[in-house]
Amino acid sequence: MSRDVDEVCVRAPAKINLALCVGGVRKDSFHDLATVFHAVSLFDDVTATPADDITVEVHGEGAADVPEDETNLAVRAATLLADSTGVDVGVHLRIRKRIPVAGGMAGGSADAAAALVACDALWRTGLAKEELRELAAGLGSDVPFALLGGTALGTGRGDQLTPALARGDYHWVLALPSGGLATPEVYAEFDRLQSGRVLPEPRVPDAMMQALRSGAAEALGGALVNDLQPAACSLMPSLVQTLDVGSEYGALGGVVSGSGPTVAFLVRDNESALDLCVALTASGTVGEVTRASGPVPGARVVEPVVHR
Repeated sequence: MSRDVDEVCVRAPAKINLALCVGGVRKDSFHDLATVFHAVSLFDDVTATPADDITVEVHGEGAADVPEDETNLAVRAATLLADSTGVDVGVHLRIRKRIPVAGGMAGGSADAAAALVACDALWRTGLAKEELRELAAGLGSDVPFALLGGTALGTGRGDQLTPALARGDYHWVLALPSGGLATPEVYAEFDRLQSGRVLPEPRVPDAMMQALRSGAAEALGGALVNDLQPAACSLMPSLVQTLDVGSEYGALGGVVSGSGPTVAFLVRDNESALDLCVALTASGTVGEVTRASGPVPGARVVEPVVHR
Protein backbone atom coordinates (compact mmCIF):
# COMPACT_ATOMS: atom_id res chain seq x y z
CA MET A 1 0.00 0.00 0.00
CA SER A 2 1.50 3.37 -1.03
CA ARG A 3 2.19 6.00 1.56
CA ASP A 4 1.45 9.71 1.26
CA VAL A 5 4.33 12.10 0.61
CA ASP A 6 5.13 14.52 3.43
CA GLU A 7 7.83 16.70 1.88
CA VAL A 8 9.76 17.22 -1.34
CA CYS A 9 12.73 19.59 -1.73
CA VAL A 10 13.84 20.65 -5.22
CA ARG A 11 16.89 22.70 -6.16
CA ALA A 12 16.93 24.80 -9.34
CA PRO A 13 19.85 26.77 -10.82
CA ALA A 14 20.43 30.34 -11.92
CA LYS A 15 21.22 30.96 -15.55
CA ILE A 16 23.65 33.12 -17.47
CA ASN A 17 22.97 34.12 -21.07
CA LEU A 18 26.27 33.47 -22.83
CA ALA A 19 24.72 35.02 -25.92
CA LEU A 20 21.49 37.02 -26.07
CA CYS A 21 20.57 38.23 -29.53
CA VAL A 22 17.36 40.24 -29.73
CA GLY A 23 15.16 40.77 -32.77
CA GLY A 24 12.00 42.73 -33.40
CA VAL A 25 8.74 42.69 -31.50
CA ARG A 26 6.43 39.77 -32.26
CA LYS A 27 2.64 39.81 -32.55
CA ASP A 28 2.42 38.54 -28.95
CA SER A 29 4.44 41.62 -27.82
CA PHE A 30 7.52 39.56 -27.00
CA HIS A 31 10.81 39.97 -28.84
CA ASP A 32 12.27 37.27 -31.05
CA LEU A 33 15.34 35.86 -29.33
CA ALA A 34 18.29 33.66 -30.09
CA THR A 35 20.15 32.89 -26.90
CA VAL A 36 22.55 30.45 -25.28
CA PHE A 37 21.49 29.57 -21.74
CA HIS A 38 24.08 28.28 -19.26
CA ALA A 39 23.05 26.95 -15.84
CA VAL A 40 25.42 27.78 -12.97
CA SER A 41 25.89 26.63 -9.39
CA LEU A 42 23.84 29.31 -7.69
CA PHE A 43 20.58 27.76 -6.54
CA ASP A 44 17.16 28.38 -5.03
CA ASP A 45 15.55 25.58 -3.03
CA VAL A 46 11.78 25.03 -3.00
CA THR A 47 10.30 22.68 -0.40
CA ALA A 48 6.73 21.49 -0.92
CA THR A 49 4.55 20.12 1.89
CA PRO A 50 0.84 19.17 1.88
CA ALA A 51 -1.64 21.95 2.72
CA ASP A 52 -5.29 22.86 2.30
CA ASP A 53 -4.53 25.70 -0.10
CA ILE A 54 -1.64 26.84 -2.30
CA THR A 55 0.57 29.15 -0.23
CA VAL A 56 4.17 30.33 -0.17
CA GLU A 57 6.78 31.75 2.17
CA VAL A 58 10.11 33.17 1.02
CA HIS A 59 13.41 33.36 2.92
CA GLY A 60 16.97 34.29 2.05
CA GLU A 61 18.58 36.91 -0.16
CA GLY A 62 16.08 39.50 -1.43
CA ALA A 63 13.11 37.73 0.15
CA ALA A 64 11.47 41.02 1.08
CA ASP A 65 11.16 41.85 -2.64
CA VAL A 66 9.40 38.60 -3.57
CA PRO A 67 5.58 38.48 -3.31
CA GLU A 68 3.98 35.87 -1.07
CA ASP A 69 0.60 35.81 -2.80
CA GLU A 70 -0.94 34.42 -5.97
CA THR A 71 1.38 36.55 -8.13
CA ASN A 72 4.42 34.57 -6.96
CA LEU A 73 5.66 32.57 -9.94
CA ALA A 74 6.05 29.39 -7.87
CA VAL A 75 2.43 29.70 -6.72
CA ARG A 76 1.34 30.21 -10.32
CA ALA A 77 3.29 27.08 -11.28
CA ALA A 78 1.63 24.98 -8.57
CA THR A 79 -1.79 26.35 -9.51
CA LEU A 80 -1.24 25.61 -13.20
CA LEU A 81 -0.14 22.05 -12.45
CA ALA A 82 -3.15 21.46 -10.19
CA ASP A 83 -5.58 22.87 -12.76
CA SER A 84 -3.99 20.88 -15.58
CA THR A 85 -4.09 17.54 -13.76
CA GLY A 86 -7.30 17.86 -11.76
CA VAL A 87 -5.53 17.87 -8.40
CA ASP A 88 -7.85 19.25 -5.70
CA VAL A 89 -5.42 19.47 -2.77
CA GLY A 90 -3.09 22.30 -1.80
CA VAL A 91 0.60 22.75 -1.13
CA HIS A 92 2.75 25.00 1.02
CA LEU A 93 5.92 26.15 -0.75
CA ARG A 94 8.99 27.29 1.22
CA ILE A 95 11.46 29.10 -1.00
CA ARG A 96 15.06 29.58 0.12
CA LYS A 97 16.55 32.20 -2.20
CA ARG A 98 20.18 32.50 -3.18
CA ILE A 99 19.66 33.65 -6.77
CA PRO A 100 19.51 37.47 -6.95
CA VAL A 101 16.03 38.98 -7.26
CA ALA A 102 15.61 41.08 -10.44
CA GLY A 103 19.21 40.21 -11.30
CA GLY A 104 18.87 38.83 -14.83
CA MET A 105 19.60 35.28 -13.66
CA ALA A 106 16.03 33.88 -13.81
CA GLY A 107 15.52 33.43 -10.08
CA GLY A 108 11.74 33.58 -10.37
CA SER A 109 11.81 31.12 -13.25
CA ALA A 110 14.01 28.77 -11.21
CA ASP A 111 11.43 28.88 -8.40
CA ALA A 112 8.62 28.10 -10.85
CA ALA A 113 10.52 25.15 -12.31
CA ALA A 114 11.32 23.85 -8.84
CA ALA A 115 7.67 24.18 -7.82
CA LEU A 116 6.55 22.18 -10.88
CA VAL A 117 8.97 19.35 -10.09
CA ALA A 118 8.20 19.40 -6.36
CA CYS A 119 4.42 19.42 -6.77
CA ASP A 120 4.59 16.74 -9.47
CA ALA A 121 6.37 14.51 -6.94
CA LEU A 122 4.23 15.53 -3.97
CA TRP A 123 0.93 15.01 -5.78
CA ARG A 124 2.20 12.04 -7.83
CA THR A 125 0.78 13.51 -11.01
CA GLY A 126 3.33 11.52 -13.03
CA LEU A 127 3.74 13.98 -15.90
CA ALA A 128 6.40 13.28 -18.49
CA LYS A 129 9.28 15.74 -18.83
CA GLU A 130 7.84 17.12 -22.06
CA GLU A 131 4.48 17.73 -20.39
CA LEU A 132 6.16 19.62 -17.56
CA ARG A 133 8.11 21.62 -20.16
CA GLU A 134 4.89 22.63 -21.91
CA LEU A 135 3.47 23.89 -18.64
CA ALA A 136 6.75 25.69 -17.94
CA ALA A 137 6.57 27.55 -21.27
CA GLY A 138 3.18 28.93 -20.27
CA LEU A 139 4.71 30.46 -17.14
CA GLY A 140 7.62 32.36 -18.67
CA SER A 141 10.33 32.29 -21.30
CA ASP A 142 13.10 31.12 -18.95
CA VAL A 143 11.15 28.47 -17.02
CA PRO A 144 11.68 25.61 -19.51
CA PHE A 145 15.45 26.08 -19.31
CA ALA A 146 15.36 26.04 -15.51
CA LEU A 147 13.88 22.55 -15.85
CA LEU A 148 16.46 21.45 -18.43
CA GLY A 149 19.71 23.00 -17.15
CA GLY A 150 23.11 22.44 -18.75
CA THR A 151 23.85 24.61 -21.79
CA ALA A 152 21.15 25.08 -24.42
CA LEU A 153 20.21 27.16 -27.43
CA GLY A 154 16.92 29.03 -27.00
CA THR A 155 14.83 30.46 -29.83
CA GLY A 156 11.36 31.96 -30.19
CA ARG A 157 10.79 33.75 -26.88
CA GLY A 158 13.70 31.71 -25.52
CA ASP A 159 11.36 28.85 -24.62
CA GLN A 160 12.15 26.61 -27.61
CA LEU A 161 15.21 24.71 -26.44
CA THR A 162 17.88 22.58 -28.06
CA PRO A 163 20.75 21.22 -25.92
CA ALA A 164 23.98 22.78 -27.17
CA LEU A 165 26.94 20.80 -28.47
CA ALA A 166 29.20 21.95 -25.66
CA ARG A 167 32.11 20.65 -23.66
CA GLY A 168 34.10 21.90 -20.71
CA ASP A 169 33.39 23.25 -17.25
CA TYR A 170 33.73 26.96 -16.58
CA HIS A 171 34.54 29.23 -13.64
CA TRP A 172 32.45 32.36 -13.16
CA VAL A 173 32.59 35.45 -10.97
CA LEU A 174 29.20 37.10 -10.56
CA ALA A 175 29.08 40.79 -9.70
CA LEU A 176 25.76 41.74 -8.13
CA PRO A 177 24.89 45.45 -7.92
CA SER A 178 22.95 46.72 -4.92
CA GLY A 179 19.80 47.39 -6.96
CA GLY A 180 17.84 45.42 -9.52
CA LEU A 181 16.54 46.05 -13.01
CA ALA A 182 13.03 45.20 -14.15
CA THR A 183 13.03 43.20 -17.39
CA PRO A 184 10.19 45.22 -19.02
CA GLU A 185 12.09 48.46 -18.37
CA VAL A 186 15.25 47.09 -19.97
CA TYR A 187 13.37 45.94 -23.07
CA ALA A 188 11.65 49.33 -23.25
CA GLU A 189 15.06 51.02 -23.16
CA PHE A 190 16.32 48.60 -25.82
CA ASP A 191 13.37 49.57 -28.02
CA ARG A 192 14.12 53.26 -27.44
CA LEU A 193 17.79 52.83 -28.36
CA GLN A 194 16.85 50.82 -31.47
CA SER A 195 14.03 53.16 -32.54
CA GLY A 196 13.81 53.53 -36.31
CA ARG A 197 15.94 50.47 -37.06
CA VAL A 198 14.68 47.31 -38.72
CA LEU A 199 16.17 44.50 -36.65
CA PRO A 200 17.33 41.35 -38.45
CA GLU A 201 16.24 37.89 -37.35
CA PRO A 202 18.36 37.11 -34.29
CA ARG A 203 21.07 34.50 -34.64
CA VAL A 204 23.69 33.26 -32.20
CA PRO A 205 27.13 34.10 -33.64
CA ASP A 206 29.12 31.21 -35.09
CA ALA A 207 32.04 32.17 -32.84
CA MET A 208 29.94 31.34 -29.78
CA MET A 209 28.89 27.92 -31.05
CA GLN A 210 32.46 27.09 -32.10
CA ALA A 211 33.77 28.10 -28.69
CA LEU A 212 31.25 25.85 -26.94
CA ARG A 213 32.13 22.91 -29.17
CA SER A 214 35.85 23.36 -28.51
CA GLY A 215 35.51 23.85 -24.75
CA ALA A 216 38.14 26.62 -24.90
CA ALA A 217 37.49 29.13 -22.13
CA GLU A 218 39.48 31.89 -23.87
CA ALA A 219 37.41 31.57 -27.03
CA LEU A 220 34.17 31.51 -25.04
CA GLY A 221 35.18 34.63 -23.12
CA GLY A 222 35.77 36.49 -26.35
CA ALA A 223 32.41 35.40 -27.78
CA LEU A 224 30.14 36.55 -24.93
CA VAL A 225 27.49 38.93 -26.27
CA ASN A 226 24.24 40.52 -25.08
CA ASP A 227 22.17 42.89 -27.21
CA LEU A 228 20.42 44.12 -24.04
CA GLN A 229 23.69 45.19 -22.44
CA PRO A 230 23.66 48.78 -23.80
CA ALA A 231 20.10 49.23 -22.49
CA ALA A 232 21.02 47.86 -19.06
CA CYS A 233 24.10 50.12 -18.92
CA SER A 234 21.98 53.10 -19.95
CA LEU A 235 19.64 52.48 -17.02
CA MET A 236 22.47 51.63 -14.60
CA PRO A 237 25.70 53.39 -15.71
CA SER A 238 27.77 51.82 -12.92
CA LEU A 239 27.69 48.58 -14.93
CA VAL A 240 30.23 50.10 -17.32
CA GLN A 241 32.70 50.54 -14.45
CA THR A 242 32.09 47.00 -13.28
CA LEU A 243 32.78 45.62 -16.76
CA ASP A 244 35.97 47.71 -16.92
CA VAL A 245 37.22 46.29 -13.60
CA GLY A 246 36.75 42.76 -14.89
CA SER A 247 38.65 43.52 -18.07
CA GLU A 248 41.48 45.21 -16.14
CA TYR A 249 41.90 42.32 -13.70
CA GLY A 250 42.18 39.49 -16.15
CA ALA A 251 38.69 38.17 -16.85
CA LEU A 252 38.54 36.18 -20.08
CA GLY A 253 35.28 37.97 -20.83
CA GLY A 254 32.39 39.71 -19.16
CA VAL A 255 28.73 40.17 -19.99
CA VAL A 256 25.57 41.50 -18.40
CA SER A 257 23.38 38.46 -17.79
CA GLY A 258 19.97 38.66 -19.43
CA SER A 259 18.27 41.94 -18.64
CA GLY A 260 20.78 42.55 -15.86
CA PRO A 261 22.11 43.95 -13.73
CA THR A 262 24.24 40.92 -12.70
CA VAL A 263 27.55 40.92 -14.57
CA ALA A 264 29.06 37.49 -15.25
CA PHE A 265 32.83 37.24 -15.71
CA LEU A 266 34.43 34.13 -17.15
CA VAL A 267 37.80 33.41 -15.51
CA ARG A 268 40.54 30.88 -16.05
CA ASP A 269 40.55 29.06 -12.69
CA ASN A 270 39.79 29.34 -8.97
CA GLU A 271 42.85 31.50 -8.30
CA SER A 272 41.81 33.97 -10.99
CA ALA A 273 38.30 33.99 -9.55
CA LEU A 274 39.56 34.91 -6.08
CA ASP A 275 41.73 37.73 -7.47
CA LEU A 276 38.82 39.19 -9.42
CA CYS A 277 36.48 38.92 -6.42
CA VAL A 278 38.91 40.99 -4.38
CA ALA A 279 39.29 43.61 -7.13
CA LEU A 280 35.55 43.95 -7.66
CA THR A 281 34.87 44.27 -3.94
CA ALA A 282 37.55 46.96 -3.62
CA SER A 283 36.16 48.86 -6.62
CA GLY A 284 32.98 49.82 -4.76
CA THR A 285 30.91 49.38 -7.93
CA VAL A 286 29.06 46.25 -6.75
CA GLY A 287 26.99 45.24 -3.76
CA GLU A 288 28.05 41.60 -3.65
CA VAL A 289 30.44 39.27 -5.43
CA THR A 290 30.14 35.50 -5.61
CA ARG A 291 31.65 32.59 -7.52
CA ALA A 292 29.92 29.85 -9.48
CA SER A 293 30.68 27.10 -11.96
CA GLY A 294 28.79 25.65 -14.86
CA PRO A 295 27.14 23.91 -16.47
CA VAL A 296 24.94 22.24 -13.84
CA PRO A 297 21.68 20.25 -14.14
CA GLY A 298 18.21 21.80 -14.08
CA ALA A 299 15.58 21.48 -11.33
CA ARG A 300 16.13 18.28 -9.35
CA VAL A 301 14.85 16.65 -6.17
CA VAL A 302 17.74 17.03 -3.71
CA GLU A 303 16.40 15.36 -0.57
CA PRO A 304 14.75 11.98 -0.26
CA VAL A 305 10.99 12.20 -0.54
CA VAL A 306 9.61 11.81 2.99
CA HIS A 307 6.59 9.51 3.39
CA ARG A 308 4.29 8.87 6.30
